[in-house]
Amino acid sequence: MLTKKSKYAIKALVALARHYETEGPLRISEIADKEKIPGKFLETILLELRKHGILGSKKGVHGGYYLIKDPKEVVLSNVIRITDGPIALIPCVSLNFYEKCEECKDELTCGLREVALKVRDASLEVLTNTSIADIVEREAKLIAKAKKSKKK
Repeated sequence: MLTKKSKYAIKALVALARHYETEGPLRISEIADKEKIPGKFLETILLELRKHGILGSKKGVHGGYYLIKDPKEVVLSNVIRITDGPIALIPCVSLNFYEKCEECKDELTCGLREVALKVRDASLEVLTNTSIADIVEREAKLIAKAKKSKKK
């Protein structure tokens, strides 16, 4: 399950992607108001994304945050790892955060581990092949579809 931190990070990145290369940086307060995200929490998230090379920031009256990577290059798996850590359900199948499970007698014969590997691989397939640009595109299609159905 995605935490609020990951959901808010994705929402903020989508907002910034809509402004990518067209308008200047967005202030934290603009993003927080538009996306209904608590400002202090959003500030922490944006700082973390900046630290990991996804966002840049500019100080001053016309300052704020902006994407320094193309939205097509910002994939959900990386955002989730930055904000939440492991994607895997159990630590013994994590690619980047591996730990031996305390209660496991033998990883090689653990049936749960085998299932968790399949879940991890399927999740990674989707999350690694879905970018922030894809989310922006999907939302635009859904909005257009909703408007079309309201007209009927």
